[in-house]
Order: sequence, then structure tokens, then C-alpha cells
Amino acid sequence: MAESVLTPKVDGDAAAAILLTLLGDQEAASILSSLNPDEAHRIGVAMMNVASATTADIEAALEMFVVRSKSMNGLGLNAAPRVRSVFTAALGPARAETLLTDIAPQQSLGVLEKLRWMKVEAISETLANEQPQVGALLLACLTPEVAAAALAPLSDDHQSDLIYRAASLGHVNQHALKDLEDLLDAYVPAETGGPGIKLGGRGDAAKIVTKMAKGTDQRVLKALKKRDKALAQDIEDDMFVFDDLSALDNKNMGTLMRSVDTAVLTLALRGASPETVDKMVGCLSVRAAQTIRDEMAEAAPAKRAEVEEAQKQIAAMARRMGESGELNLGNSQANDDYV
Repeated sequence: MAESVLTPKVDGDAAAAILLTLLGDQEAASILSSLNPDEAHRIGVAMMNVASATTADIEAALEMFVVRSKSMNGLGLNAAPRVRSVFTAALGPARAETLLTDIAPQQSLGVLEKLRWMKVEAISETLANEQPQVGALLLACLTPEVAAAALAPLSDDHQSDLIYRAASLGHVNQHALKDLEDLLDAYVPAETGGPGIKLGGRGDAAKIVTKMAKGTDQRVLKALKKRDKALAQDIEDDMFVFDDLSALDNKNMGTLMRSVDTAVLTLALRGASPETVDKMVGCLSVRAAQTIRDEMAEAAPAKRAEVEEAQKQIAAMARRMGESGELNLGNSQANDDYV
């Protein structure tokens, strides 16, 4: 009982406060500057409370630091770059930065934080009045849903011009975003030699066009084809891809599967998830489904490019069938007009 009474009670905040107090002013200030406001407040309160720390408290804090330092492994090192890389690969650079504003606000671009609080009407007004290249940067930073809504009040020509410019963007360094940051009244300290981020591209442009109202999307694509036929085709190809087929209901999936060449389907399914494979072959007859599964199991390894080409063929067929009315593409219903 006596031993537990004598054991110093030092929690994480108190231990951190003690360690900071043991450091020089400059070293402590350097560490505090990297904390967010909530963390800084907690540590500040703790530093005031540990003014009367005993020798046992200091030893406990140092021991806690040593133990935790020894327990660190490669999983905890360089976590921020790893997290940023994974999120960027999964969500795209602009949306990853928007999400990381909450996770790591000190590392996110101020322009993206500002956009989170802007109304669609204000964004539309900005797109209408600012230089097209600045508007394209702004467009590339938005989610597809917000971008499509912000574009809606603009003329078809203006919409297609901004979509074209956004689709043509690539790696944009932080200095290139200065005009947009100034426009949104967000201050981001200039960072010479910063890595920048990749904005825009045909994939993001395709997602924006997909969210546009029915009819508007086709007018924008038509205008894009007049300007750059190859880019317009790439955007159209990306508007509905193989992975989107998983949204089809069983009836429409069955209609599509019966129209696809068996050899093409077998090759395309080599790059699909088990759930997608089950859904697609589940819409076929038992015999046809078993034949495809047997061929997949016995086939030699296929080149990734060949698998992707087969998937593109099926996605293109689905788009054509959707346009002709043979197929009801579930993911496009949100843009349909009902009367």
C-alpha cells in the first residue's frame, strides 16, 4: 500500500511539460510551434502545474520518455508522408488535401481549407469573373459534386473552357497557386522549393462532367470535342469505368453480361475484386458462370495492359447501351430529370 502512495502520478501531458521545462527556451519553443492550438493549450496548462514537480516526478517523466522511445518502430516513423501518399493515391490530390486539413492542418494548403467554408454561389461568381486559368485551378480543388454545382449557372462555352483547362492541368507548384490563395483571402507562407501537388487531369474532369445535369454533360463534351477530340474522348472514357459496373442491379448487369464476348469478360475479370466477379458471373447461367470460372483458373498470367483494355471495352459497351436506352446505368440516375 505504501509503495503505491509513493509512486509518482505523471500522465502524458505532465511528462511532456516536464521534459519541455528541462529544455532550453529555444528548443522548447521549437517543439511548441509544431503543436496545434489544443495541444499547445494542454501543454501550457501542464507546464504551469508541474512547477513544483518532485525529483520522483522528473524521473518518472524521463523513464516514460525512454520507454516510449524504445517501443517506437518503423510504423511510427515518417507517418505523415506515408499517410499523405496513401490518401493521395486513393482520393486524388485535391480531395486528399481537403481531408488532411482535418487530420494534419499544419501541412494542408490554406486554399483548400478556405474552400470548405465557401458557398457554391460564391464559387460560381468567382468562376464567372476571374481569369480562366485561375478558375481552372479553383475547379480542380473542388469535389466533383461542388464543382458541377458551381459550374451550373455558367454558359456552356464557359463550362467547357474551364473543364478543358482543368483537364489539362498537371503538377502545380505552390507558387502557381498564389493568385488563387490571394483571391480567397487565405494566407499561406511562400515555401521556396516546395514539392507542390498534382491538380486536375482528365480523371477529375470526368468526375465533374459526370455530376453535371443531364443534357449539360453532353453539350460540354460536344464543345470539348471541337476543341480537343482526343482529350474529350479520354474524359468520356473516364466518365464510366469498369469499377462503376458494380453499381448496376442484377437485371441490368445480366443484360450487359449477355452482350459481352465471353473471352473479353474472362480477361476483364482477371483484374476485378472477388465481389465483382461473383456479381457479374452470378447474372449468367450456371453453366456459363462455371465455364468462365474454370477458364480464369486455368489461364496463364495476362498482362495488366490487356486486362485493362478488356475492362475498357466492357465499360464502353455499357456506356453505349446506356445511351441507347438498353441499359439503365444506376450511377447516372442522380443526374436524370424526372417529369
